[in-house]
Amino acid sequence: MGLETRKRYWLTGAGNGVGASLAEAILKTGAYLAVSSRSVQSCEDLSARYPGQVLAVPGNLTDSQTVREIGEQIARQWGSLDTVILNAGTAEYIDGQPADPLIIEHIVRSNLMAASLCIRTALPLLRAGNLSHLVGIASPVTYLPPSYTEADGKGMRFVFESARVDLAAEGIDVTLVHPGLDSPSRSPDDCFPAPVQWTAETAAHHVLTQLVERPPEVALAVSSMTALWPLPSSTESMPTDVDSHKAGNGCPIKGQP
Repeated sequence: MGLETRKRYWLTGAGNGVGASLAEAILKTGAYLAVSSRSVQSCEDLSARYPGQVLAVPGNLTDSQTVREIGEQIARQWGSLDTVILNAGTAEYIDGQPADPLIIEHIVRSNLMAASLCIRTALPLLRAGNLSHLVGIASPVTYLPPSYTEADGKGMRFVFESARVDLAAEGIDVTLVHPGLDSPSRSPDDCFPAPVQWTAETAAHHVLTQLVERPPEVALAVSSMTALWPLPSSTESMPTDVDSHKAGNGCPIKGQP
């Protein structure tokens, strides 16, 4: 299969959980994959296991210069992208206390700002691609209503619905993958009416299968989201000036941006 016939992906947040499983599943199709994670080692491991297919572009995706340099590296290597899957982000839960403003700032930077920076960088590459597709994977902290989390649950929905409207005329499809069924406005009793036990591998397969149809949304009604977005430690993703005891351990974590 020649370079010109293989799909070219950029996947962020590929260090663990569903992001790591998506990377494996994409590479098994023979596609080319630019993979981003704060973990340089995870990117290098994929590159070693899939020689010639992986472009390792690790880095902090909340830094605009880093994201711009990643885009430049992809452009030099391939010149375009066909699919971008933005999975990088984080969630923090507060144990019975009002949220520290620094934690809220961290959530917004790690999820919404990182996604916005990556979208801006990816768009010229997607415009040069074939049947281009922009995909976002929302964690509970940026999707579910504030009654579930300490942050506004409409964040990622707004980012990707706005992108869908803006890009429709250019023929670039936009899909939001999210927890729950179909809307963050459901009540607490029916948001997860039929949860299923999925591994990260099963969820990744489901997502990629659904993306073939390029729907506006893909739902993950799972019973344990920590299997998809595991938390490495209670403080690994926290700002250094926030006390570690203010953040709980029971939160799902996407791949770090």
